[in-house]
Amino acid sequence: MVEEKTIRKIFYYKHYYLEFYEKLKPEVKKKFNWTLKLIAVLDRIPVKYFKHVEGSTGIYEIRVEVGSDIYRAFSFFDKDQLVIVMNGFQKKTQKTPKNEIELAEKLKKEYFNEKENRK
Repeated sequence: MVEEKTIRKIFYYKHYYLEFYEKLKPEVKKKFNWTLKLIAVLDRIPVKYFKHVEGSTGIYEIRVEVGSDIYRAFSFFDKDQLVIVMNGFQKKTQKTPKNEIELAEKLKKEYFNEKENRK
């Protein structure tokens, strides 16, 4: 197998995504891992898997579907090649819950504040 060149690094912010991931069924975990690998290696990621959240400050949705179940995890970019993955949830309605987007915005702000304070 040819080793694919990683063009983006994936970083999990604190425990948010990993706690969500731990509760998922094995087939959903597998699909999330596959999708995160796409994000890491593809220059242009299909919108089906990775989409900017309209009206947000640069928040992206990592999109996973397994059967009729739909899952999302939020992420954002730090510099160009670092993708920070935050909160995830199972989507049960057509519209992404506002509280999940608000949490993602809050976590993104928290991430950059902590980064700034480390300098």
